[in-house]
Amino acid sequence: MTLQLATDQVWRAIERELFAVLGMVTAREEARTVGVVYGVHGRKLYIGTGRQAWKARHVAANPHVSVTIPIAKRIPIMPWIKIPAATITFAGAARVIPGEEASPELLLAMFRQQSYDPEFVANMCLIEVTPVGEFVTYGIGVSLSQMRYPEKARGRAPVDAGAQSQAVAGGESLEDLK
Repeated sequence: MTLQLATDQVWRAIERELFAVLGMVTAREEARTVGVVYGVHGRKLYIGTGRQAWKARHVAANPHVSVTIPIAKRIPIMPWIKIPAATITFAGAARVIPGEEASPELLLAMFRQQSYDPEFVANMCLIEVTPVGEFVTYGIGVSLSQMRYPEKARGRAPVDAGAQSQAVAGGESLEDLK
């Protein structure tokens, strides 16, 4: 049986992390993944990257992405014991926001002090990922001992319905994020 998780519980886990694997499709329709550092704002993930980076080009050409967030698990008194990571996976609608069009708040969150340099910002962009559908999880909201049993460790949670309808409609404006 799949564990039914609360959407807020999954978002709290997402907000505590900073690394994810972004899956996308190239212009040749080949699957690609890349490790990314992300920030969360308004129940969307933001990834800072160079405007000419291949991940920005692929996302601009095909906004359908997947995201997997690995969450390290450890036994505090026995850190040498290897335990598989818990995961949160979801499909998303992505869009590329040129650096000059991003809000100062997002630029500061993603690029820190470099966000004050207009030349730097001109060469950067943000990839905004809005989760759609459901979060599929493994090991979220369960103990380490329960992670041994897939039927207990697998979970699902709905993605915020408001965010999903906005992504389908083409996203919200940056002014809405302020």
